[in-house]
Amino acid sequence: MIEYIRGELAEATPTMAVVDCNGVGYGINISLNTYSAISKLKEVKLYIYEAIREDAYVLFGFSTTLERELFLQLISVPGIGGASARMILSALSPKELCTIIAQEDVKLLKMVKGIGLKTAQRIIVDLKDKVAALGFDAGSEEKVVLPSASKEIHDEAIAALTMLGFATAPSAKVVNAILKEDATLSVEKVIKLALKRL
Repeated sequence: MIEYIRGELAEATPTMAVVDCNGVGYGINISLNTYSAISKLKEVKLYIYEAIREDAYVLFGFSTTLERELFLQLISVPGIGGASARMILSALSPKELCTIIAQEDVKLLKMVKGIGLKTAQRIIVDLKDKVAALGFDAGSEEKVVLPSASKEIHDEAIAALTMLGFATAPSAKVVNAILKEDATLSVEKVIKLALKRL
């Protein structure tokens, strides 16, 4: 079992990180929150969850143990797989997710792509007591503002949304609208806002 991988961040997109550890490049699926935390770093440490299936061996990585714990709790809910759990953790920070579950805010939870009313209710019922026991560190919330040009942010945001399963045309429309409102936003903020509008 892999507990964590530490090494040089060879490549990072809002959905995937490649960590070079002693000459081996590990492709690790990440959430938008983890991308925000690591995108500016040279050396990274990601806490790992290994999803081993007959047809695939997939690594999910998290910048904090809290985010990994929330991921594990989410995939324990019937109907929530790794992709859906990552989508939830990309749309919401760990703090926001804990608060939503604690306050039983079904409406906010079902705004996440692929989460319907019944699934949102099931997440809250199954995880309310477990999340209350976790607690969270509000001080760990970070926002990275990339000094990239608006065009680069636009292209990267659309590429990330496409990788997360959204169609290109609606993604482009939403990203354009967001950047029209505020062209100074980082790519992470653009994607987060887009996830709430798509």
